[in-house]
Amino acid sequence: MPTPSMEDYLERIYSLIEEKGYARVSDIAEALEVHPSSVTKMVQKLDKDQYLVYEKYRGLVLTPKGKKIGKRLVDRHTLLEEFLRLIGVDEEHIFADVEGIEHHLSRESITCIGYLVKYFQEDPARALELKRIREEDESKDE
Repeated sequence: MPTPSMEDYLERIYSLIEEKGYARVSDIAEALEVHPSSVTKMVQKLDKDQYLVYEKYRGLVLTPKGKKIGKRLVDRHTLLEEFLRLIGVDEEHIFADVEGIEHHLSRESITCIGYLVKYFQEDPARALELKRIREEDESKDE
């Protein structure tokens, strides 16, 4: 199993490849706000663990195993963003909140959140009712 740090790299690498068709060390470093030397070390570890194939000066390619995990991580991130939006979390907090919780939830918790998101999306009135309850409760505090 990849560590949370490895997951961050795999998620970012997968996203870069989906967006641009490739992921260079410099692109990964910029996206994760780390030094290129840190990226090189992690990419070598991910290569050793068969999540990707890395050739110095030539770039990298995700293996089927790396693609599968990268897609799952991106999907998890997107789901958690949708969930936080649905329950009314301010947009300015969503990215940091997802980064803070995504590595700490079990697969079962992620699956249940997925069902909850689907439940709210199937009937927009449900989300409006949740918003009404929240606003009503917050107005009591004033």
